[in-house]
Amino acid sequence: MIANKSHRNSIPDFVGRTEIVERSDQILSGPPIPVRQDEDVFRIEALGLEWDLGVMVYQPRDQSKISRAADGKKIGVFLLHGGDGDFKSMEPIAKLYAERFGHKAVAMTFPGRLYLDDPGRDWPGDTINADGSVRTPIWRAGEYITRDQYDVIRDNADQSLRLRYGMRTLARAKPGTTFYYRMAAWPMAFELGMKEAMRRHFPESEYAVFVTGHSTGGPLVFMICQRVNNVAGVIAVENSPFGFIQAKQHHWSGALGKISGYDRITDKEAPRHDPFNELYVRSWRDCARYAGPEALGREGPAALMRLPSLMEEVFAWWDQEKVRPQFKAEYIITHNITSSLEAAARASAKRLRLSRADTDKLVAHFRGYPYPLPVDQGKPVPPVLFAIAKDSRDHSPEVYREVVLPLFQTISPTPKVRVTRFDAGTHFYTRAEPELPLGIGPAVAKLYHDAITGGYFLSNSN
Repeated sequence: MIANKSHRNSIPDFVGRTEIVERSDQILSGPPIPVRQDEDVFRIEALGLEWDLGVMVYQPRDQSKISRAADGKKIGVFLLHGGDGDFKSMEPIAKLYAERFGHKAVAMTFPGRLYLDDPGRDWPGDTINADGSVRTPIWRAGEYITRDQYDVIRDNADQSLRLRYGMRTLARAKPGTTFYYRMAAWPMAFELGMKEAMRRHFPESEYAVFVTGHSTGGPLVFMICQRVNNVAGVIAVENSPFGFIQAKQHHWSGALGKISGYDRITDKEAPRHDPFNELYVRSWRDCARYAGPEALGREGPAALMRLPSLMEEVFAWWDQEKVRPQFKAEYIITHNITSSLEAAARASAKRLRLSRADTDKLVAHFRGYPYPLPVDQGKPVPPVLFAIAKDSRDHSPEVYREVVLPLFQTISPTPKVRVTRFDAGTHFYTRAEPELPLGIGPAVAKLYHDAITGGYFLSNSN
């Protein structure tokens, strides 16, 4: 087990490639801690509907091997995947925490993303089918969204989205259908599901919990960080911030920032307006929108000279990725689309025949998801430690300096926030690259282990 203590003020601003390689070699060279892996699928009720949710748990077989945080409690790590995936997307880093540092790691799958029909949890086929149907969520075992419950929309009207995503495919749920009501209610199911997962696996008296959400998962772990008492910190590697900050970041002139020294490549983008009942169905284009900036960062403009081979890499990548869910509805929280959050709450309230007062409470609850809770409604935002990769498409130093960190300063009380930049890696930070078989993942995990055991998260003062 790696046990290199640090203290609150020793968080580095930058970790060079040589040090990343050395840390990776050190961490991966020794024998791993024997770990057990167990799936937990459980049912909750939210807004009058039943939801089947799943987590995968990774922990030392010998419970005495679970590491302790600086406050003496056992270390629990709660992980959420990004907008394309499920728990398997987080398995490499979850296993690193368990096998190399002795943490108990719980990786949760977003509501509807777990493929309940197969024990292997891999989705069959492709996301967009020749018969006009698309892949849709499974929110409860045995319940399926039929083709008559949605219209398929090919969306190219918004030029800024077209530049970012290419042609988008959307499944628009028809009012009054099961699909429509599920799309209106999933935010509450997500909140209650995260609370239940942590209640089941991280008892408050035993564990200090550190939450992380890759990309789209980020605003959702920020949402829950004040709603569970023993969440002690946010270990935010390639982890988008609160939805209200993410929306500003998206709207920032050059929302992508600078990619490895190259100039900003987008104009000001209009605020997103995704309706709550539209499911974005991903395709090979979503691999391409990351492959391009990453190739630019590694190779410079010369990457365009090998565009055919780059596209072959994109299609090969998609063939590997399409077994993950590859659909997305979380923009209403992650980009603070308040009109859609309110519409979702009102649709659920109407179905439940809530009173005007109870409807207003539900609307306020939904509209609050992209923001920190007021001090009279929850504990303060815990300390945050961001880590960003060299060739990240979405997480540049500039956007943190100009948007993210200043907006964290507007939160009351202001949480402690630091950013460490790694001179290697991409947004998919456990992806292998030369000399780094698990990308920057091992070095990132060590940064967080040292911060947790060294006391960074004990105090919220910078």
